[in-house]
Amino acid sequence: MKVALTGATGFIGSHILAELQAHGHEVTALVRDEAQAETVAARGATPTVVDLYDRPAVVKALSDSDGAIHTASPGDATSADMDSAVVDAAIEAFDGTGKPCVYISGLWIYGANPSISENSPLHAPPMVSWKEPILRRVLDASGLRGVVIVSSVAYGDGGGGIPGLLLGSPRDPAGNLIMLGTGKQHWSIVHVADLADFFRRVLENDSAQGYYVVGNGLNPTVAELTEAAAVATGAPGAVPGSDEEARTRLGDYFAEVLLLDQSTAATRARSELGWLPTRPGLVDEFRHGSYRR
Repeated sequence: MKVALTGATGFIGSHILAELQAHGHEVTALVRDEAQAETVAARGATPTVVDLYDRPAVVKALSDSDGAIHTASPGDATSADMDSAVVDAAIEAFDGTGKPCVYISGLWIYGANPSISENSPLHAPPMVSWKEPILRRVLDASGLRGVVIVSSVAYGDGGGGIPGLLLGSPRDPAGNLIMLGTGKQHWSIVHVADLADFFRRVLENDSAQGYYVVGNGLNPTVAELTEAAAVATGAPGAVPGSDEEARTRLGDYFAEVLLLDQSTAATRARSELGWLPTRPGLVDEFRHGSYRR
């Protein structure tokens, strides 16, 4: 397939690029400048420099593809506007074609829930509440094959924003890492290479449509993760924090999503598309793998 990909230089997008190429797909990477164009070209993709807010240009770029994956995100207050622009361009470009449009979201949209599935109600905290109307536009568009991949916290290969946050946790006077909150909350996680594998499976399978919740099923607690991060950083250990400390450290919106207790088994991804995560969990990665310093 000829696949249009946004975010190809990012943590998740770069792994999707590599996964698609490893399975014989041609990737056109929609990038914002010549520096990014050189980066993706060196990785074997065909770069297209385009402003993602320029709807006619994005529609043209997407129309030349057999499907699209959108992972680009500025990670700030403009994220909703960018996602809306790209999704609306995809709906126009793919109208009546049945081509796949794959949009990434995150598990935080479900709020606190110890057993999240595709049928779980959405209870998005304010930080991610803007996502719901956009992802519904993807799924409600009748002229294309809309897929929303709801990803757990992505990690692996020494990267990822949330693993980096844990590694950079503040320390108490004894040098121990301070957990986010009490540490009792669970986080659903997924190795970025396993996540990229699932994106490819969705793209290739014409029956794949709708929501897919993706997580490796380990669902460690924040205490377990922070204790493992202490090993990676050489700290003597980790100690519980408090919700108040987390909110002071990160602000109310960001702390709220990180204090959520969430778990999933990703049953639909496994049963329908044969997805089987094989990489080590984040606890093992912190203790023995790519995050060791």
